[in-house]
Amino acid sequence: MANQSFSRELRLLTPMQFKRVFNQPIRIGTPQLTFLAVANQLSHPRLGLAISKKSDKRAVARNRIKRHIRESFRLNQQQLSGMDIVVISKFGVSDLSDPELNKLLDKSWRRLLRRFATS
Repeated sequence: MANQSFSRELRLLTPMQFKRVFNQPIRIGTPQLTFLAVANQLSHPRLGLAISKKSDKRAVARNRIKRHIRESFRLNQQQLSGMDIVVISKFGVSDLSDPELNKLLDKSWRRLLRRFATS
């Protein structure tokens, strides 16, 4: 069984790592989330989150969104290897129920993989 943890090495931590993703990304957008991705030279993917107060003023709601994104990323990390990904929230993401958010994330990872394969 593959390791499906979400350790420190699977996170974008420094401003330079985020800046690299923002420069020339592959972009996937939904009304609630934007996914930016670039290739990395590592054997594993890395995730960065940009969940702003504009998406929801309440910290509990922003933390719920982050938890769902991290969990979905953790479960899909084997398919996403070799990518640095930043997920940006938009207004209205906190209105989604948990099943709707999970469905949106699964669909977005698949779309990102297709776009990444064609470029």
